[in-house]
Amino acid sequence: MTRLRYAGPLLLMLLPGLAAAPLLPTPARAQDAEMNQEAVIRKVLPTVVNILAHARPTPDTASMNASAPEEGDTFEFKSSAGSGFVVDPDGVILTNWHVVAGAYEIFVTFSDGRRVDAEILNAARIIDLALLKVKVEDGHKLQAVTWGDSQKVQIGDSVLAIGNPLGIGTSVSGGIVSALHRNISDTPYDDFIQTDAAINHGNSGGPLFNRKGEVIGVDSAIISPTAANAGLGFALPAYQAQFVIDQLKKYGWVRPGWLGLKIQDVTPDMAHALHMADPHGSIVAWIGPGGPAEAAGLRVGDIIVRFEEDSPPDERALLRDISGSPPGRNVTLGVLRAGKDIEVKATLAEWPRMKWEEANAPMKVPPPHWVIPADLGIKTTVLTDALRTENEIPAGAQGLLVTDVSHGTDAAHRGLQPGDVIMQIGDVAVDSASVLRQQIDAARSSGNDLAMFLVFPKNKGKSEFPSPKWLPLRVSAS
Repeated sequence: MTRLRYAGPLLLMLLPGLAAAPLLPTPARAQDAEMNQEAVIRKVLPTVVNILAHARPTPDTASMNASAPEEGDTFEFKSSAGSGFVVDPDGVILTNWHVVAGAYEIFVTFSDGRRVDAEILNAARIIDLALLKVKVEDGHKLQAVTWGDSQKVQIGDSVLAIGNPLGIGTSVSGGIVSALHRNISDTPYDDFIQTDAAINHGNSGGPLFNRKGEVIGVDSAIISPTAANAGLGFALPAYQAQFVIDQLKKYGWVRPGWLGLKIQDVTPDMAHALHMADPHGSIVAWIGPGGPAEAAGLRVGDIIVRFEEDSPPDERALLRDISGSPPGRNVTLGVLRAGKDIEVKATLAEWPRMKWEEANAPMKVPPPHWVIPADLGIKTTVLTDALRTENEIPAGAQGLLVTDVSHGTDAAHRGLQPGDVIMQIGDVAVDSASVLRQQIDAARSSGNDLAMFLVFPKNKGKSEFPSPKWLPLRVSAS
């Protein structure tokens, strides 16, 4: 079964000339092309970022607005890996909305390894784009991308996709434009660029570059019978992304034009029934009462074949022309009515469907109120030989066996779970409940919010035993 998947919130395909030296001499022109490609990659890498977003836990049985979880609540902590790119040297980064939706904590990592906090500046949720803001030190502007003309892209053009596939880190893949104007039923205005460049979960929000290093699209979705890349990746065209950025900067939300009608493509059978020489245009199926289309005198059954000087090839193209025009604009429509070609003057209004974004602009999500009881919400027991055998714990792992971790606690959030063994707190071995309490109290009295727990993870049926790992657990609510 083929499924549409977002290419985001959680393989590197090396490009020609990067994987290995050729076995046979390469013609001078091909060598130059490879050098140019390598130079383009080096040039644009600083503009691309990896994104890690932690979303607020959503209780199954309690309200999101509760300041603390109730007994019996269960939580699913969501961490999303995605990609983005700098669109303003003053610290503005573009990504997909679904990468950061509901996030209370966002980290952006640059190609040089710098990791900084980010916050959501604004978003156009229906179009699945979001703007993030990071702090920029005085005199240290970020390197921003250069936009390309996505409306001049042709099938067969070489492209580069750079992002954070599967959350493994910055990766580059290359390919060609496989198709244009793809409708994947994501929005009524789909105009995706299709590419065979490797795009996986985690690539969402990353840039699709042309051979000049200009951004022509935003990697946003894949279609695959599995969860992995199948050669069908889709990028939102740059012209749409630029339109959204411009609208968000001007108004704080997107204000598309609106005619107040429903249309559909004229099919070959429709054209035959209407005595048309060939199928073209969009036929009006419904006129909204009191809307701009009704005021202009449009009728059900009219076939719109022109929008100003443009001849939209299908209904999606016409809708893009309308939505990309500012409200209040006077436009001329070319219409076929009863076999006659007429012109209709209309004044575009603002699409009411988008007004919810003005009233419901993305707000800063507060971090969860983690419960930190005196015992951190952890229940333990002395590790006996029977428990060691039952839980497949090797002899070298000494400490207390975790039997329960309360939902909604910092310990649960950070991954402590029943079956783990607490071996140490700091440099002190933990072999009894009294020692555990003493070390927690000592950590609190030291003034630190966090204490280091050395934990032997639960063996989840692996053939090899896991290794101990350090977990910083919060011991103070302050």
